[in-house]
Amino acid sequence: MNPEQLQSIITRIAPEAEFATEGKQFPTVVVAAPFISKLSETLRNEAGFDFLFCQSGLDYPDHMMVVYHLRQTSTGFEFVLKAKISDRQNPEVATVSHIWRTAEFHEREIYDLFGIVFTGHPDLRRIFLTDDWKGYPLRKDYSDPINLIER
Repeated sequence: MNPEQLQSIITRIAPEAEFATEGKQFPTVVVAAPFISKLSETLRNEAGFDFLFCQSGLDYPDHMMVVYHLRQTSTGFEFVLKAKISDRQNPEVATVSHIWRTAEFHEREIYDLFGIVFTGHPDLRRIFLTDDWKGYPLRKDYSDPINLIER
């Protein structure tokens, strides 16, 4: 798999995907959140990306993002897939836990700390914080005056 082959597979499913390779450790692709489910299935089944080795959330002033680091274990080829979520008030993206089992706990962590809902997740609940915790501590708009966290 080379970046050109990867780009061909991705643009077939998400034609508006944004690609970046310059100055990046891994080839990077940004797609709108609704494309993640179909694209992830294709990357796993057709392109052989059988290992999700990292998944994390990001908070920007005007959108949120979920970042997926993927690897083909047969070749060692790696790349970064990013799902851009435009709705900051109700951020959601489809789960990929049925595609890569490692996502199950990553998505719970992202939900717990950023409030991003992973639709279709089999057990989406807080993993670090108590069930009655208010807010999402890694969001830029989070404040906790009791513990002196102001943003």
